[in-house]
Amino acid sequence: MESARRPAAAPLFPFQCMAMMTVRPLRPAALVLVAALAAASVPFEAAQAQADNNFFGNLFKPPGQVRAGNQPAQVEEADSIVTRIDRLENQLRQMTGQIEQLQFRNQQLEQQLRLLQGDTGAAPAAAGETARRPDVFDPSAQAGAPGAPRPLGATAPSGAPMDLGTLSGAAAGGGAQPATSPKEMFDLAFGALQRQDYAAAGQTFEQFVKLYPTDRATPDAYYWLGESQYLRKSYKEAAQNFLKVSTDYPNAVKAPDALLRLGQSLAAIGEKDAACATLNAVGNKYPRASATVKQGVEREQKRAGC
Repeated sequence: MESARRPAAAPLFPFQCMAMMTVRPLRPAALVLVAALAAASVPFEAAQAQADNNFFGNLFKPPGQVRAGNQPAQVEEADSIVTRIDRLENQLRQMTGQIEQLQFRNQQLEQQLRLLQGDTGAAPAAAGETARRPDVFDPSAQAGAPGAPRPLGATAPSGAPMDLGTLSGAAAGGGAQPATSPKEMFDLAFGALQRQDYAAAGQTFEQFVKLYPTDRATPDAYYWLGESQYLRKSYKEAAQNFLKVSTDYPNAVKAPDALLRLGQSLAAIGEKDAACATLNAVGNKYPRASATVKQGVEREQKRAGC
């Protein structure tokens, strides 16, 4: 009866039910698992953030600068530039060494020619020198013979033919008159050279360079003096005059020809190394030399075996 008298129990609200629920303690294994998951989430989030940064950072980079491992393209390009610079530096060092060797060889050549100049006219003829033929006219050996060189202003010997082309301002029936100007003397010597009177031409050119050392035609006079000696096979004397043109008048019109003739003269006296060095210097010193000079250099290099 009493139970029937008791009022009905009020319904329980949800939060009251949750409060009345029994909370079971977690097992140790579950605790370990939860801690491991929490620790693993930290580096994953950091890596994800870094990946996002890399993605957006690479997204706004110019094309060609995105590489694996975030290595910029400039590194590869810089390596390529450094390699090319090293190669150019090696080539420059090699060229510098070749130029220094050529300069040293030219200095040796000048010293050898100075020594040869000291022996000119004093040393006896070499044993291997070609003997003179008795049937060939030699103006230097036959001073009184017709056609032999004579001092300027001297008359021809009695009965000898007179070369009217060598006279300058001679009066009819009178003797030859000496040249009165540098031009007349130069023309006189050059005329003898054209007539293949090399001894007379050489003598006149030699007087010209002594009398007119500062004349504008002096470089040409030295060259033609050497040419007259070269054609008479006086190679040592010729080499001295060709060297004079090359060293003292390097900008003269005949300077490339003189350097070529210098190489030929050295080859003729057996100085092969010096001759080859001189012939090689023609193209280096005078790259705009005439085609005739360049062809002569190639021909002489083959002949000398350079």
